[in-house]
Amino acid sequence: MSRAPIAVALDAPDRETLSAWARAVGPHVSTLKVGLEAYLRDGHAAVEAARAAAPDCAIFLDLKFHDIPATVSGAARAVADLAPDYLTVHASGGPAMVAAAAEALPRTRVVAVTVLTSLTTQDLHDLNLLGPGVDSAGDLAVRLAVAAADAGARAVVCSPEEVGDVRAALGDRDVVLITPGVRPAGAAMGDQRRVATPREALSRGADLLVIGRPITGAADVGAAAAAIARDLLDG
Repeated sequence: MSRAPIAVALDAPDRETLSAWARAVGPHVSTLKVGLEAYLRDGHAAVEAARAAAPDCAIFLDLKFHDIPATVSGAARAVADLAPDYLTVHASGGPAMVAAAAEALPRTRVVAVTVLTSLTTQDLHDLNLLGPGVDSAGDLAVRLAVAAADAGARAVVCSPEEVGDVRAALGDRDVVLITPGVRPAGAAMGDQRRVATPREALSRGADLLVIGRPITGAADVGAAAAAIARDLLDG
């Protein structure tokens, strides 16, 4: 059965709920994302529970490492036995840090997170993170994505707003573009600011869509995942 290019964010309040969500969405989506909330509470068991509940789905371990290269290398090795398909680091940690993670986990796609989708261009201006030649959140995301790919990242997280520009800047490199901030039409934005619908994100060049609350906050989690997947696959 075809699965939609969706990573469901399993930000569950406990491991039993995480497993239930994974079982419900597993037939419909390609990927399960285990983030900080679940990993800090349950550790390796969170990943093992997701994998056991939906063994045909890829595992996206979203820990967003950001530290000196030696520390990130050690942290990456600490999760090597989980064999995640994806592992996130912050691109703003610099090329040496990204390279350290990529070298520690050569079989995992190290994912460079560019600019969080909760941040706007105004936020970045207020933080003095923009400057000559980098006038917007999109400009910064493109610059960080290229630097991270040069350092060995094989996937990049960026918002739907700049995913087309990131794709153009990376050219034909084998880099998976992952977009959070994806909301079906009419869904609440929550704390996301740079957003698009699932179809819009794919049409702009995304390879994998991160969707959480519009699926896991539904009364029927499996039905919500199936509906979004069907819309994408039939579109």
